[in-house]
Amino acid sequence: MSPTVQELRNAIRAATGRFEREVEASFTKEELQAICETLEIAVDDPERPSTTRMRRRIRAQVGITESPEAADESTFRKADLRVIADAVGASSTGS
Repeated sequence: MSPTVQELRNAIRAATGRFEREVEASFTKEELQAICETLEIAVDDPERPSTTRMRRRIRAQVGITESPEAADESTFRKADLRVIADAVGASSTGS
């Protein structure tokens, strides 16, 4: 059985050292930053970068798009989460 979006998010959270959530929730800024660190994406902003910028960089890093400039700014869809889970070494199999 295919994992749900929530299962994929939680697998990514666990693989990046964050805690799993019992309720369905998009990634927080801290969780996106943990994904960036795991993928060795340089976060060159003096403060924390915006969620939009981090999503774009993550999409480019894992090969969803060719560059951050070409990346979608929206929250991650299930197909995106599968690619990200693979890139961070998360177990994305359904329970």
